Amino acid sequence: MGVMRIGHVALRVMDMEAALKHYENVVGMKVTHKDDQGNVYLKCWDEWDKYSVILSLADHAGMNHVAYKVESDQDLDVFRTAIEAKGVKTEFLKENSLPFVGRMLKFNLPSGHDMRLYAQKECVDTDVGSTNPDPWPDDLRGAGSHWLDHVLLMCELNPEKGINKVEENTRFFKEALGFFQTEQILVGPGGSIQLSSFLSCSSKPHDIAFVGGDRPGLHHVSFFLDSWHDILKAGDIMAKNRTRIDVPPTRHGLTRGETIYFFDPSGNRNETFAGLGYQAQPDKPVITWTEDQAARGIFYHTGVLEESFTNVYT
Repeated sequence: MGVMRIGHVALRVMDMEAALKHYENVVGMKVTHKDDQGNVYLKCWDEWDKYSVILSLADHAGMNHVAYKVESDQDLDVFRTAIEAKGVKTEFLKENSLPFVGRMLKFNLPSGHDMRLYAQKECVDTDVGSTNPDPWPDDLRGAGSHWLDHVLLMCELNPEKGINKVEENTRFFKEALGFFQTEQILVGPGGSIQLSSFLSCSSKPHDIAFVGGDRPGLHHVSFFLDSWHDILKAGDIMAKNRTRIDVPPTRHGLTRGETIYFFDPSGNRNETFAGLGYQAQPDKPVITWTEDQAARGIFYHTGVLEESFTNVYT
């Protein structure tokens, strides 16, 4: 039993035509379905399930929900018991509440974010198939992202009022969902405040992350690339498409990942992320970054953190 990986993220966009141009021509996804409500579903070439991103037209940007895939349908009942034992209300959504998806367990995180668990989604295979596959398809577009890798969510943090939703989410994911913590940033007197937390349900450095802010929201959705060379090429693709780049190619100290941050036309922050960093395991000591080195943990090369990086999000 357990959570396997991120399944999809549902995003709000304000201009569907511009959003599709971005996610197809810059990120490198392809449309796999459009429903009667005007929602558009996309996948990356190396993903085998029907979709990993849902775009919905709205008057403001942000995230509607994030969903993670569990091993079996029976796991949903076990997780419901564990989640409700933490005082969190749950709701089962019937099969096909989302197209091509089995029943889903819906609940809100301590931070207020809408999360879903599910076990079944239509499998359409990767674009190179599962029999004698080539290393990549011939029709790659944009950055050619392999898969949706993770999300980073902003959580309310107000030490003066005793509010730290980063800590609450971390405990919830460890105790109710079976994730383990890989890294954290501690600030304040004696490192008493957990500013950020990175958690994994796999061997990746993180499958989800949380950072403290003024309000809950979406900081970024991340798409995986193979290498530093692919990150640089992604930067070229963004420049050719006049994409708004937030942070040019650099390295994280946290997770050791190589990265570019950029925005979709509605203002949702995206990331292309390369490098598995290290093998994450439950018994590996948690990596801690102290307040004096936090900026280098986030941007290792310069050690400089622009205020807008944590203040601007949807």
